[in-house]
Amino acid sequence: MTPPAHPRPRPGISPSRHDDQRRTFPALDALADDEPAATWWGNAWVEALEDTALDPARLVRGRAYAATGHVAAITVTPGRVMAYVQGSRARPYRTEIRLRTLTDDDWDDFLSAAAARPEHIAALLDKDVPHALASAADLLPTPGDLIPDCSCPDDGYPCKHAAALCYQTARLLDEDPFVLFLMRGRGERDILSDLSSRNATRAAAEHSATASAAPLPSVSAEDAVARRAELPLLPPPFPAPPRPGRPPAYPGAPGAPDPLALDLLASEAAARAHALLATGQDPVAVLTPWQDAVRLAAAHPGSGLTASTRALYRDLAAATDRSPTELARAVAAWRQGGSAALSVLEEPWDPPAGPFDRARPALAAADFPGFRPWRNHLSARSLQLRLGRDGLWYGYESDPDREDWWPRGTPDTDPVGALTALVGR
Repeated sequence: MTPPAHPRPRPGISPSRHDDQRRTFPALDALADDEPAATWWGNAWVEALEDTALDPARLVRGRAYAATGHVAAITVTPGRVMAYVQGSRARPYRTEIRLRTLTDDDWDDFLSAAAARPEHIAALLDKDVPHALASAADLLPTPGDLIPDCSCPDDGYPCKHAAALCYQTARLLDEDPFVLFLMRGRGERDILSDLSSRNATRAAAEHSATASAAPLPSVSAEDAVARRAELPLLPPPFPAPPRPGRPPAYPGAPGAPDPLALDLLASEAAARAHALLATGQDPVAVLTPWQDAVRLAAAHPGSGLTASTRALYRDLAAATDRSPTELARAVAAWRQGGSAALSVLEEPWDPPAGPFDRARPALAAADFPGFRPWRNHLSARSLQLRLGRDGLWYGYESDPDREDWWPRGTPDTDPVGALTALVGR
């Protein structure tokens, strides 16, 4: 049988049309191997259909159709995946797979879980879906959750055309998990905008809780003019403000400099001028390029959540020959405790006998048994403590048994105190 004649895309998968509720992808190249998907969530999509298939032979035919280019452009909308699939007849069949969209409460659970941990946001930006995040809102389909439908006369469940569409859709999910989010009801811009809003709300609340500016001493202009003959002495110089001010907003315009770049330049100038005014020293001068990149990203809590700030993460990571995930992990450490915490993240060391040797018995006495020592690390299944050269214990978390450690909590001189703050006891 001759496969359908439709143009081949260039390497990679890119949608020919992309709005927030509809994405259309050009026909994909033939499968290069026998594996229908490369990621765990892509395979979960395939398994959800295969586990309910009534005829394994139709699945074999469907995979062969996918492998030989019988599936044309794929359109994804909330609750639906549709494509025309060439069968044995001259006219292709209209084939679709339907699935349930998530409720507003489900999305709130998912977005709250994503916004609560920087490593989850970093994973999404790296086109990865953490297991814990996927389970927060039943994001992945289960057997019976996918409903195939086709205009062909075959009453198989699924028919070979729907199976072929399912296998090709798994490849889209491998490339971009936001395709799965759109199937479940929300587009990429909607999700990133919501995450950015939640992050800004939290940052504003933290700022309101700490901001307390005392009024500065001043001289009334009216008094100064009325008493020209007896002008008072000039007031003492104003004290340095408690923190540098924020620059104005820079609107975007065609041909104008990037607003985020302008904001970064102005913010950096204000911060360094404030440090020189208050201390007479420039704290940036002692940092390495990597430390300075981490500091810059950490100063902008919204980085990675919108198109412009995602570019900031990408550019800073590329300039220092790191990945966005490595940068996000380092940012989490910097927010945990500055350059000292970054050293704890990146530089294992062998501590002398003393506090490190006493930590495990102290943790066991506080009902935290099972920690394994390695150099300055104490690790359990999903929790870890690291002893810094400054004598502080730094908390880390990971998905169970994943060895994917992320800085969390507040450093403490007491290992039990650092761990208690981490688990919220």
